[in-house]
Amino acid sequence: MILAIDGPAGAGKSTVAKLVASRLGLTFLDTGAMYRAVTLEALRLGLDPADGAACARVAASLKLEFDAQGKLHLDGRPGEPALRSPEVTRAVSQVSAHAAVRELIVAQQQRIAASSRGVVAEGRDTTTVVFPRADHKFFLTASSHERARRRALELGTPQALEQIRADIEERDRKDSTRAVSPLVKARDAHEILTDGKSAEDVAQQLLAIVSGQAREGAR
Repeated sequence: MILAIDGPAGAGKSTVAKLVASRLGLTFLDTGAMYRAVTLEALRLGLDPADGAACARVAASLKLEFDAQGKLHLDGRPGEPALRSPEVTRAVSQVSAHAAVRELIVAQQQRIAASSRGVVAEGRDTTTVVFPRADHKFFLTASSHERARRRALELGTPQALEQIRADIEERDRKDSTRAVSPLVKARDAHEILTDGKSAEDVAQQLLAIVSGQAREGAR
């Protein structure tokens, strides 16, 4: 089974995807973390995020693996918490917009899915590009204010709420207007607004839809 979840930054995709993967006994695949890993390594090497060829070389050389908890490791090194740093967050849209980088990372994502009994994958183009034939597709969204509030709580920086909101809105703009694999809602994806809902509430809503579709398919 492949269950794909798309949506903008901060909509709750990762937390919900982890819950759903755990309930269904499937592998959690954080596709966005893989682009963050390329960005982190590129910055560590002092590369320009705008240099597509250099970023592609990084993507080709990195060994990316998820552990049992769904945490990404880069060449055997834990990626957290560096993957979520403000520096990586500001640069990841530029790095992930390079066609050569996306081609390499998408191929890795598809290999991971092919080698497992099933995945719950979340990202920006998971339903449209990576797994266009996924068994179940969802698009999670929330207002920019709600997403900024959640991110500020996660980072422990409530005083930076407005800056985080501005960064999120700029990320939305870049992700939805990039030439390669822009963030869009797949026509056959279920859209869920997560404002005012807990991750558990959203996960239960997804699981109910998956269960309903399974029953329909069995008839």
